[in-house]
Amino acid sequence: MGNSASRVNVQYAVLPWRGSKGAIEILLITTRNTRRWIVPKGWPVDGLTPAQSAAQEALEEAGIEGEVADEPLGSFRHDKETKSGETVLCTVHVFPMEVTGQRQSWPEKHLREIHWCSVEEALARVKHPTLRRLILKFVKSARQLAHTA
Repeated sequence: MGNSASRVNVQYAVLPWRGSKGAIEILLITTRNTRRWIVPKGWPVDGLTPAQSAAQEALEEAGIEGEVADEPLGSFRHDKETKSGETVLCTVHVFPMEVTGQRQSWPEKHLREIHWCSVEEALARVKHPTLRRLILKFVKSARQLAHTA
């Protein structure tokens, strides 16, 4: 089985959210090259759990910190272009993250746009169908939590 081409590449992502005036807002960022709206994501970090790896990416790509759920919401697949120009298929596991703070500066601040969106706006900006489904799934569960709290 040693063929690396068949290896599924795994990345970890956060779905950054915050409660605002009784509604949920989602933080989206743009990809560096194509400027599409997406959530912060990246490769696993040695020595960190998947959730911690996702949190590390959130800090580097969007300057945000917060509480990351232990369990992923789900996953989506996407084609990732590597530095060498080849395209690899990645499975991205998405962890909800309640954002508690945002830094003034972070490593990729000048490389990306970041934007807090209403749920409707986030769904309009995100083109990836599975990621949109995950956002909807999260919002449904979060709204139920809000009503039971």
